[in-house]
Amino acid sequence: QVQLVESGGGLVQAGGSLRLSCAASGSIFSINAMDWYRQAPGKQRELVAGITVGGNTNYVDSVKGRFTISRDAAKNTMFLQMNSLRPEDTAVYYCKARIRTSFLRESDYWGQGTQVTVSS
Repeated sequence: QVQLVESGGGLVQAGGSLRLSCAASGSIFSINAMDWYRQAPGKQRELVAGITVGGNTNYVDSVKGRFTISRDAAKNTMFLQMNSLRPEDTAVYYCKARIRTSFLRESDYWGQGTQVTVSS
């Protein structure tokens, strides 16, 4: 059994910062790509940032220069440093990880989400 747990969300004023964490635990053989998604009320879930096992990163245009994704492979943990937050960043943020639980089995796992609210 694999579990992803996000933390670090909360309420912040526009221009402020938050740091999200996503910790993976359980029967993990290895972790491949890890991603942060978000879903605002009434909108589709969107990919915010991703990081490969080699450390390559990608971002949606709206967060480039403000958000930084990183990972600590030794601790099976991923982070999202969010600076210069805007009201439009308000959403539930989810982490996703492609995890190999055995030599032959690899699946995508999702966290339960953490609320980020940015007030104007």
